[in-house]
Amino acid sequence: MYTAKGTLNREDQLRKYSPLVRRLAHHMIAKLPPSVELDDLIQVGMIGLTEAIARFQPTQGVQFETFASQRIRGAMIDELRDGDWMSRGSRKSQKEIEQAVNRLQQRLHRAPKESEIADELGMALDDYQHLLAKVRGTQLVYIEDLGGSSGDDENFLDRHMGESEADPSAVLTDQRMRMALVDAIKTLPEREQYIMSMYYEHDMNLKEIAAVLGVTESRVCQLHSQSIARLRTKLRAH
Repeated sequence: MYTAKGTLNREDQLRKYSPLVRRLAHHMIAKLPPSVELDDLIQVGMIGLTEAIARFQPTQGVQFETFASQRIRGAMIDELRDGDWMSRGSRKSQKEIEQAVNRLQQRLHRAPKESEIADELGMALDDYQHLLAKVRGTQLVYIEDLGGSSGDDENFLDRHMGESEADPSAVLTDQRMRMALVDAIKTLPEREQYIMSMYYEHDMNLKEIAAVLGVTESRVCQLHSQSIARLRTKLRAH
């Protein structure tokens, strides 16, 4: 495992821990938009693994796999941030919608109607629906959530991590997180529950869902974005 100079053998470690890279990539991509390619995450993850091998010092008091996991995951997150797969403007709009939903839920003690969210944002209903189509909210987890937010004391994923989990990204498959998501979906308006079920459980695309509901594909897109905003608000409060 070590060379004559006392450093980790690079080729041996790359072979041994390449499955770790793939596992972390699969965990991460499960909650990212379809535009993110698994192979791209694996490629940058291998670069992170190479850097981990070069920088690891046994005297640091941590196991190599723990050290490497942090480096691999960090490399993937940096790549996603650099790619800016969701524009700053769209991300800002999405968060403004979430904040409006949260304020209304606190006041009304129920899921706010679409028209109420539009009013809270100071928009006409048509303008709000146009915004929903524009942001096309497809992610339950932002990059900021995966890597830790600079503005929050903690992110909601951290609150669902088990203490025994050595791999931070395993939280994405944590049973408590799944249960929280199931419970949050049950609080959605009925039509939005149908959309989330068809989209995530039955792998139907927006066009197929639109045909079932008898509405336009753009309308399904709007309701899907709104559902994501509601769910993220619920999960953050969990």
